[in-house]
Amino acid sequence: MRGKRVALCASRKLDEMTTLIEKQGGTAVIRPAQGTVFLKGSELSEEMRAIIMMRPDWIVFTTGIGVEALWKTAEREGIAVEWKRVIENADIAARGYKTVAALKNIGVIPTAVSEDGTTKGLISALNAYDFAGKSVVAQLYGDTAPVLKQFFLTGGASYTELFPYRHVAPDHEMLETLYNEVVGRKIDAVCFTSAIQVRFFFSFAREKQDITPLLEAFCTDVVACAVGKVTKEALEEEGVSRVIAPEHERMGAMIVTLARYFQQ
Repeated sequence: MRGKRVALCASRKLDEMTTLIEKQGGTAVIRPAQGTVFLKGSELSEEMRAIIMMRPDWIVFTTGIGVEALWKTAEREGIAVEWKRVIENADIAARGYKTVAALKNIGVIPTAVSEDGTTKGLISALNAYDFAGKSVVAQLYGDTAPVLKQFFLTGGASYTELFPYRHVAPDHEMLETLYNEVVGRKIDAVCFTSAIQVRFFFSFAREKQDITPLLEAFCTDVVACAVGKVTKEALEEEGVSRVIAPEHERMGAMIVTLARYFQQ
């Protein structure tokens, strides 16, 4: 990694990743694209009550932290019994082992599970079911999961998204700086540690700039690096054809994988 400039889009563990990059001879460039995340308040409890009234046929949980946030909100608002009943009466789909574990903690066993922890894997597991005329609620973290939405709508389901957390977009100037650095080949790699970073950055590129030179840069000279499968999947959905990611979803493993890529 000697002489390489690596942009970090994360907002945490920056010191650890910077140290790893510098030990490999590279230079870390801090370009946080995570934005600000906070749990919704009364708005979330109102949305949950609406879902309780809806009595959906399917509920899709995509993150363990989302399962936990919804359960804690239900307990705080005095609707835990009703929320649990809705979950127990619906078919449940889960993406990722952390989500399955969080559901298990509240006594829920999913009907369908993504074996590889990706949205693509979840859709593969759901292909065996008929969704015509069914009502589906999808718990999402920050990624709007357009592929998942299209799957259910194409299958004839009614589709509702539930976001336990609210995301405030990162600084506009920071995204513009990162865009110019990628397009101008002033950095050699960009490390994304969450799907929401990918969505914020590429939404900015489409709305404020031009997506074509960005995709060309990632295809030729700038390496897109993802911390894990879900983030990698988000990059691929945005049109990035070359994405590297570690086998184990860890930030340290991501930097090591990137260093090995440059060595090759």
